Amino acid sequence: EPWEQTKPITSVSDKGTQVTVEIHPEDTPLKPIRIPSLEKGSQWLPGLRGHNNKGFQGTEAPQSPGAKDLHAYPWDKSSFKSMPVDLQQFQKLDAYALKVNIKSSVEDLVKALLKHARTDLEKVRAIWMWICHNIEYDVVGYHNKSQRLSEAKDVLQMGKSVCEGYAGLFEQMCSIAGVQCKKLSGHSKGHGYKIGQTFTETSDHAWNAVYIEGRWHLLDSTWGSGFLDDSVTKFTYRYNEFYFLTHPALFINTHFPDNSNWQLLKPTLTLKEFENSMLYNSSFYSLGLLASHPETPIIQTVNGKASVSVDCRSGMLFMFKLKGTDKHGLMTLKKHGMKLDIYPQETGRHNLKIFAKSSKAEASDCAYDCVLEYVVECESVDKATRFPKDLHQPVGPSWLSERQGFLRPSHREPIIHTNDGRCSLTFTLGKDISVLTSLHADNSGPTEDVSRQHVMQILRGNQIELKVHLPHAGNFVLKIYSKKRSDPGSYDYVFNYLITCLNTEMKWPAFPQRYSKWMEDYEILEPLSGLLPANRNVQFKLKMHGIAKVLVQAENTYPLTHNKGCWEGTCNTSGCREVSVMVHENANHSFYSYVLKYEVETQ
Repeated sequence: EPWEQTKPITSVSDKGTQVTVEIHPEDTPLKPIRIPSLEKGSQWLPGLRGHNNKGFQGTEAPQSPGAKDLHAYPWDKSSFKSMPVDLQQFQKLDAYALKVNIKSSVEDLVKALLKHARTDLEKVRAIWMWICHNIEYDVVGYHNKSQRLSEAKDVLQMGKSVCEGYAGLFEQMCSIAGVQCKKLSGHSKGHGYKIGQTFTETSDHAWNAVYIEGRWHLLDSTWGSGFLDDSVTKFTYRYNEFYFLTHPALFINTHFPDNSNWQLLKPTLTLKEFENSMLYNSSFYSLGLLASHPETPIIQTVNGKASVSVDCRSGMLFMFKLKGTDKHGLMTLKKHGMKLDIYPQETGRHNLKIFAKSSKAEASDCAYDCVLEYVVECESVDKATRFPKDLHQPVGPSWLSERQGFLRPSHREPIIHTNDGRCSLTFTLGKDISVLTSLHADNSGPTEDVSRQHVMQILRGNQIELKVHLPHAGNFVLKIYSKKRSDPGSYDYVFNYLITCLNTEMKWPAFPQRYSKWMEDYEILEPLSGLLPANRNVQFKLKMHGIAKVLVQAENTYPLTHNKGCWEGTCNTSGCREVSVMVHENANHSFYSYVLKYEVETQ
């Protein structure tokens, strides 16, 4: 599929899924978090070979680019434009140009547009805005050459054309306005472009160069006006500022002129370099992305794995699709970008698309835009690396989990390897939040209710510890949810870890079952295992506050004594199948509340 994603992907949302959970033995399972599949995106407009370029019709013929017109390649990351442009200063001019509604002649139109344009830059801007918002792409002409309009007066009358007509009308309007302008032709990585394809001798697109303040600048009003659907049957206006006076080192990503002088670059690129170069579309730069690695569009796996990273200026949200799914990769968000490891599950060529969107609050309802596309060539599959189906991208802590109150994570990497089946994670909570966790594995292990009991959380001030005892070897997803402490019982998904254990001899019982009266800042010092040995004396030590009395109920009832903030004592497990811990919150009341329940091993 071509890369040009100008239409937003409306079906994708990254809002936290609401999961209503009461902390109670009869917990309902957490809802899985689903991201709907991506719709096919739309394309840039195709370019077409048209008539020969007509020369400048004004007072003087356009001069060829000279040394002062050239920009250094590669891009220096300073500006998307080839000259300083303050878009705010164009607001009144833009608004005026959009109101002009004259189609009697090109001359009359230009005359009206120039009423509020003094400088050459303002003249070009007014012409640009009018064409981008009033000429639509001619889908009939695209499919039928005989019905194509390319003469400026015809394009104006009918209000539609292919790229040849856009560029021709722009050239003539500039000529009437007294601004040097040239229509250029060449190759474009536009509609129907496939990664790695070669270009024939025949050029397929037309655009313009304009001479402003002593230098040549590039623009493409066809691509500035909107986009087509996949089948080239419907055009949609969607203004794209990126293609107005685009920096030549960025313009060369998608536009290769027949005459290399019009690259306005030093050094210039060869057609072969253009064919092999990474395709960075307008969304990539508009979203503030800076670079990607590798910088070649075709990448090979090494031992079944390929890695991609993206650099950006500030926190961005990313997602990816490898052959339409995000199940065969591990993506981590970084403060200034993201890193992605992918493990294709079959050999051959695979399409990898990377999507991004701003993390700013005002963009929360915005769609993800496709910003990069790679072809991954896989010679061998890494059978050992499989990710659980419940793993949610991105994986591991990041600026995003920090923003939601999980600070200073003890484990910064997305994967936690444990040899003995146990691990402990700690965070500082930067907000007044309640935390909930769940543990997931693909194989038929414990149910979700039981697996949740394999995680014990302990709150000490603003520090939270998550103790994990895995029920068996394998890959597990530890999902972490939170809610404002003051809110009723609705938890939002925040992030997850991948926990792996290869030691098949390890098998940990669940922690004891906690009831709703068990407070999050209570702590079990012993026994941690929810499965007690039969016919034994078992030592209890529990950290609990605000309690008047604690009893352990087995075959007999055993009171615990209070000692330095802990309730301690012993209970005998003979003759019983379960052991419960009960608390007396008020010495004046006669009723107890259950807080913990242990199972006893069968003899």
